Amino acid sequence: MPDPISWAHVWPYFAAALFGGYLLGSIPFGLILTRLAGLGDIRAIGSGNIGATNVLRTGSKRLAAATLLLDAGKGAVAVLVGHHFWGPDIALAAGLGAMLGHLFPVWLNFRGGKGVATGIGVLLGLDWRLGLMTIGCWLLVALVTRFSSLAALLAFAATPVLAWFFVDRQLAEFSLILALLVWISHRDNFFRLLKGQEPRIGGSKPE
Repeated sequence: MPDPISWAHVWPYFAAALFGGYLLGSIPFGLILTRLAGLGDIRAIGSGNIGATNVLRTGSKRLAAATLLLDAGKGAVAVLVGHHFWGPDIALAAGLGAMLGHLFPVWLNFRGGKGVATGIGVLLGLDWRLGLMTIGCWLLVALVTRFSSLAALLAFAATPVLAWFFVDRQLAEFSLILALLVWISHRDNFFRLLKGQEPRIGGSKPE
């Protein structure tokens, strides 16, 4: 157990990092970009999600790419800022906050994206090797199966194992939390996959 005196000194930093990360993560870039482009409310299109996959359904690859980069960027920035000012442990809190902010943004009645891009951004900020391995797993599954959701589920499921063997135990444990959040956000996709109703990449049905 941590020394209570030490924890009394550091918990405000963890709380500030978690809250700051949450505010950064809750910025709905997909919604903002599509509105600025005159495409209306992205939540009324396709799956109703605010992430890059649904933004792509507007027909704008540039907006989808921008959403992907910005969603990943806010996760990485939260981690890097936390690490720069307070160290690696605080960076974990900031990364978790960013992920929670993206999934449950207060501005959108706590209905956000699915966390894949932001989660990968968090991992890249914590350890670029692990982030690249997660991206590699996603690409491999996506290319073989053409299921974006399955690629996300398997990539994040593999990440704690990869972190355990190639990075360290702490990041493996943190990656497990990210994986659980991604699986929770993809629960509907998971059941559609089981039923054979999940559309493949490039399909017309909502993901």
